[in-house]
Amino acid sequence: MYTFTADLETGNKLIDTEHRQLFAAINGLLEACNAGQGRANVEKTVKFLEDYTAKHFSDEEELQKKSKYPDYANHHNIHEGFKRHVAEIGAELNAKGPSILLVSKVNSEIGDWLINHIRTQDKKLAAHIKANS
Repeated sequence: MYTFTADLETGNKLIDTEHRQLFAAINGLLEACNAGQGRANVEKTVKFLEDYTAKHFSDEEELQKKSKYPDYANHHNIHEGFKRHVAEIGAELNAKGPSILLVSKVNSEIGDWLINHIRTQDKKLAAHIKANS
């Protein structure tokens, strides 16, 4: 299970709220797996992650534009790469159907990526927004 701990808080209410939603989706899948229902829920979770990451990244990028974030282009490219990765997982789901390997990919690759992204990119962004608001 992924825990949204204090060290993952950026201090930006919108960003932190949306990050909590992403963690909740990943944790929901883990809980379903523990209850033997992971395969049934993976498609719903992957679809949610595809849709919600697009919304979240759009919201973050709007904040970047408003605050004239100097690393916008790089941050945008990182977001685009992740959206492609989530779409690839969705395509794999559609082509092969749900599997334990796919559930593992959602949990480790998406969850671990999100934690790393928050710590390395989003904290810098939130500090910039705070300093320039």
